[in-house]
Amino acid sequence: RACMQACPYDALYLNQDTGGAEKCHYCAHRIEQGLEPACVVVCPEEAIVSGDFGDPDSKIAKLRARPDAVVRRPEQGTGPNVHYIGADPVSLDPGAAKEPPTYLWSERRFPAPDYPDGVELWPKATTVLDVNHKVHWGSKVSAYLVTKGIAAGVVALAPMVGTTGLAGYLPELLGLAFLVATLVLLVVDLKRPTKFLSILLRPNTKSWLVKGAWVLGAFGAVVAAALLARLLGLDTLAAVMRVLGVPLALLAAGYTAFLFAQCEGRDLWQNTRWLLPHLLCQAVMLGASVLLPFWPDHAGLASMLLVGAAGHLGIALRDAYGSHHTRNAKLAASLMPRIEAWPRAGYLAFRAGLWLTTLAATGAALLVAMDRLDAFSGAVLLVLGVVGTFFYEQAYVRAGQLPPLS
Repeated sequence: RACMQACPYDALYLNQDTGGAEKCHYCAHRIEQGLEPACVVVCPEEAIVSGDFGDPDSKIAKLRARPDAVVRRPEQGTGPNVHYIGADPVSLDPGAAKEPPTYLWSERRFPAPDYPDGVELWPKATTVLDVNHKVHWGSKVSAYLVTKGIAAGVVALAPMVGTTGLAGYLPELLGLAFLVATLVLLVVDLKRPTKFLSILLRPNTKSWLVKGAWVLGAFGAVVAAALLARLLGLDTLAAVMRVLGVPLALLAAGYTAFLFAQCEGRDLWQNTRWLLPHLLCQAVMLGASVLLPFWPDHAGLASMLLVGAAGHLGIALRDAYGSHHTRNAKLAASLMPRIEAWPRAGYLAFRAGLWLTTLAATGAALLVAMDRLDAFSGAVLLVLGVVGTFFYEQAYVRAGQLPPLS
């Protein structure tokens, strides 16, 4: 379903019968026989024109050359082949019209976006009827970001805890466990889980969905090799593999920034300059949170937790209240602090998430400084940090999908 997030025109839909994403294929079976698409044939007003843009003498090429021929969302740079003449500008700018609580001829299935005061909308434009815009990525994707951050974080911080006793193998064991959880979430979220094999057998090497699968595979292989070497008593090899696991852990944590950057329909997610360091900060924060209950007197882990949480807090506030490059991103950012943790939860996911992660990090740092942190209090702070990160991801992932694309 990543292709549905990558389309900035909302042209793909999920077929509930087959579980696959589909779109108009321009009546390819008719074009092959020299016929026009069905929509062109049945339109009595000739409002739809088809043809070959490459033929300068064709009717459609001459129409496209007119100065009033425009496209939707030109800022995306995707070069669409659908042009409009004489269209009301507001009809080509999704999200520009006010969203009423109910439509003119029907009720809304989903609540209207709760835009705050001050959001720029066309003053005299109101949506009177629309299709339902479903959010396709939900709690499973939010959980995937958390489990992947934990897996990457514990492996990236593994060299800090040493190699004696439990420290010799626990980070790798935890990393593999959360990596497996990440893969399960990714596969389960597919409407057709067998399609996961297509990523491996028929990869599109330009897609970060494929590159991410390769990164996770390499990351898992190195971590498994380090764990196996440690269990076999090959300490030198285990130490080498642990060091090799650090850059792979950072790649595993950060590749999602490049995957989200390919989601042309979700402008909030496309700011790689901020999303990449944000994912790395989250990995450090989550990894330190998971390791700290096992080494509660480790000041280095507490410091890394505090640094990661500070970075997470700063970038999260920047995403919600900073400047953005498109209307779609501005609308999404304005909605992010207003999303509930789940329907009718009664509290906001963004605010609760940041409070919990900040509380967990500062609490751990203070308890370590006072030499009062133990395994139990570390576990409590771990739960707070993980739940807080999940709440934040719920707000971030959902907000990016709420501004309409059509």
